[in-house]
Amino acid sequence: MLSATDILGSNGQLAQQLEGFAPRRVQQELAEAVTDALTHKSVLVAEAGTGTGKTFAYLVPAMLSGQKVIISTGTKNLQDQLFKRDVPVVRDALAVPVSVALLKGRGNYLCVHRLALAEAGRYTSHEQADKVRRIRSWAGRTHNGDIAECSDINESDMVWAQVTSNSENCLGQECPSFDDCHLINARRAAQAADIVVVNHHLLLSDMALKEEGFGELLPAADAFIIDEAHQLADVASNFFGQAISGNQLLELARDIDTEFRRDINEGDEIVRATDQLQKQVRDLRLAFGQAQRRAAWLEVSHQSDIQALVTAVEEQLEAIRRLLHPLAERSKGLESCERRCADLLAAFVALTGESPEDHIHWFETYKRSFSLHLTPLSIADYFQKQMLGVSAAWIFTSATLAVGKSFSHFTDRLGLQEVISAQWESPFDYAEQALFYVPKGLPEPSAPAYTQGVIKAALPVLAASQGRAFLLFTSYRALTEAATLLSEQADYPLFVQGDAPRDILLHRFRNTPHAVLLGTSSFWEGVDVRGEALSCVIIDKLPFASPGDPVLKARIDAMRKMGINAFMEYQLPDAVIALKQGAGRLIRDVHDRGVLMICDPRLLNKPYGRLFLDSLPPMARTRDPQQVEEFFALQAGAAKRSSRSTMA
Repeated sequence: MLSATDILGSNGQLAQQLEGFAPRRVQQELAEAVTDALTHKSVLVAEAGTGTGKTFAYLVPAMLSGQKVIISTGTKNLQDQLFKRDVPVVRDALAVPVSVALLKGRGNYLCVHRLALAEAGRYTSHEQADKVRRIRSWAGRTHNGDIAECSDINESDMVWAQVTSNSENCLGQECPSFDDCHLINARRAAQAADIVVVNHHLLLSDMALKEEGFGELLPAADAFIIDEAHQLADVASNFFGQAISGNQLLELARDIDTEFRRDINEGDEIVRATDQLQKQVRDLRLAFGQAQRRAAWLEVSHQSDIQALVTAVEEQLEAIRRLLHPLAERSKGLESCERRCADLLAAFVALTGESPEDHIHWFETYKRSFSLHLTPLSIADYFQKQMLGVSAAWIFTSATLAVGKSFSHFTDRLGLQEVISAQWESPFDYAEQALFYVPKGLPEPSAPAYTQGVIKAALPVLAASQGRAFLLFTSYRALTEAATLLSEQADYPLFVQGDAPRDILLHRFRNTPHAVLLGTSSFWEGVDVRGEALSCVIIDKLPFASPGDPVLKARIDAMRKMGINAFMEYQLPDAVIALKQGAGRLIRDVHDRGVLMICDPRLLNKPYGRLFLDSLPPMARTRDPQQVEEFFALQAGAAKRSSRSTMA
């Protein structure tokens, strides 16, 4: 039987089947490490630099192993890409009878029953009614009910909450549409498949349900491969905690109203009660203030208006639960609503009560809603318990897991023990393909005019690159200020985060010559622009998380009490990982060339700057803007020569 190295080699199946496939030694070594982990059911932590081809490096061993493998990646977009593009390529090349299923969280599947309820319910606008009609039209055409397939309506549209289910409002086997349930069909396919492609949110929600003694949405597996593993700990902290949102309470009220009108429709006491709950929830959102923010619960919990509304919501939920109790015998839908009401009441009481010592108690406000959270200070014990509960191989991989040469920041947060760790550098020739530029003369990042200084330093670089740049910022405030300055001082097509969805902005950027895109956190990773469209990445500051964030502040305080240097052990490693992600946007292909510009003077004048420098690829470095101009001039000359050669 051929090894993964053979298959990924110059004469292997992928080279024979895939045009442009380039054998890479680092890819083959990673594949062998994955094979060993699968064989011995060990824990592998593997950092593989950009261009390694890590997706093929784990897909080949997974498909050859004969094992039940769950592959989890960071986002639904990456999950779809893996399932629809990468998996078919490898499976066809290997010609192995491996069955593969895609499984998402229940909120990604149309619920036939809730669509019927939405059609029978009260519409808040003609626009909402039109969207429900369009969803009904699509429902007659879809085979798997994945809402990502409905191109008429954006996945983030609020209407989807009305026609999809969650663990609270699902009727299970009591549902009149159970036999047509898209979610059940997807789960059955996952149970039968050899390889199941999920995302971190689904993986961790299943773990959290197991922690409570329920669930096991995901089938028992022989191996778990966690791609984009650097995101896992942050996602896990949400699932091993507790949360409730204003939208959940509003949705409960709307569902009770709809189920009551459909099944009972006698009297109006329950309708008046749900209307009152909706008013109280909206009033509670207003009491938090107009600004959108994240803060500790203690900052607002003693305010008299907050206290009064919290009490009012609790009492109203209890009153609605009592009203539902006699009606539940006459309606399966209202029976489910009664259980949801009791569960949400218990959660609301816990999340508005005293703050437990081992959890971070915080809230977040949005434009029209709010959420309350209890987040564990550490998820290491929770995660380790889940890992020990199954006899399986665990492979964690990403382009950014190590800080310098150490993986301890990653492994400690997840409580990983007896780990085999390995690090492979990118196969790209960064010394030839890239130039690293740190400008002179910028003030400290805390200076009021810092962003103005960044743009002043960036303008000659943008002139040399002729646009074709990402400007990555650590805050929306800086992004907004920079966008205004650039619109006044630079003559390039500007695309600014927030003006359109991310995928649309990227599409426009790729297809607009000499464009400049300005983004914050969501553009620091998971963005792949190859070729000359992106030849410059400019980063305004070292990406330290805001010390005012309530979750970070609580972690820092807890670590200090334990005698741990929170900056060196937590804040600095997190920032290093984030910078590696941002810098990784520049070189995405063996033919890419470009300049990485990091403006923050702390990179060179603070002792910890060395850790950032040592974690970046081995690029030529300069502080001379003339060398930046020469780099781009050489690039332009090479492009012209290549064009003439092609024409000849």
